[in-house]
Amino acid sequence: MSTSADNQPAWKALLLRHETLLLALLVVEWLLFWHFGTTVNRRGVTVGFGTIDRQMDILRHSCEIGLLALALTPVIITAGIDLSVGSLLGLCAVIFGLLSHDAQLGLPLAAALTLGAGALAGGLNAGLITKLRLPPLIVTLGTYSLFRGLAEAFTKGSVTYTDFPASFLFLGQERWLGLPAQAWIFLLVALLVWVLVHATTVGRSLRAIGFSPEGARFAGLPADRRVALVYVLAGVIAAAAALIYTARLGQAKADAGTGYELYAITAVVLGGTSIFGGRGSVTGTLLGVAAIAVLKSGLATLPVVIRLNAAEEIAGLATGALLLLALGLGAWSARRAPH
Repeated sequence: MSTSADNQPAWKALLLRHETLLLALLVVEWLLFWHFGTTVNRRGVTVGFGTIDRQMDILRHSCEIGLLALALTPVIITAGIDLSVGSLLGLCAVIFGLLSHDAQLGLPLAAALTLGAGALAGGLNAGLITKLRLPPLIVTLGTYSLFRGLAEAFTKGSVTYTDFPASFLFLGQERWLGLPAQAWIFLLVALLVWVLVHATTVGRSLRAIGFSPEGARFAGLPADRRVALVYVLAGVIAAAAALIYTARLGQAKADAGTGYELYAITAVVLGGTSIFGGRGSVTGTLLGVAAIAVLKSGLATLPVVIRLNAAEEIAGLATGALLLLALGLGAWSARRAPH
């Protein structure tokens, strides 16, 4: 009897899928925190990790990182990387504050111009990568510093924009149809990115580019335009994340989104997208985002972490370990894959 992957039973193939294993890990993770985790609500009452309010808070606080992870999924599928998305979130938050407060523009126009600024920033990355043939890692490492520096310059390192109207704050602080309002934007973006990656010829060409950029060009695919598209799209989504971030916290400041690129990249790679390009899944990315969101929130409810008062530090260590584990598993899978 053959033991090849092609001849194994369908149920076994489903159980061994990366997304299925990640879902199982997510369930185990949630159950552990549900059993051991406690937290104190605003009334000073100790409540469990599994309460509805706690789950809504996890969803609310994970939307910005989730959006950045969705933006990075097609980028990484092309064997690219964008380290600048967290800094761009901060820059776009500051631009929105400048336009809505200093320039006295209406909120819809300020939001539209902020999305346009995100597209321009993504276009800068795209141009340097596709026109000058510079490595994405080096380009986005440079724009990582550039965007954060611009945000600091615009605010002189100290200005924070606040006093946004309630109609805008609703986007980040209230619920609509039972879910946090920003969750609906996140779901819409997730659907659009899923369609792009999995249901269009563009998505198939992204995989071909990730496997072999030169081969894709020889096959007649518009590789440079496809690569430029995903970096511009990443810029627009990062700007949308900036708007949600500003609405959730009620303020726009230069350090917004600091470190978010690490969490976003970890979610994408944890979700099964190969850092070497050519393979990726939006569903896997969503599961990766959920796993990291539950981990960050759950660690803050463990009594030992509460006593140490080190939830952020431990969450950073755990996320870094997850990233290294996911990279190692990805490299191991790539070596075992048939050629």
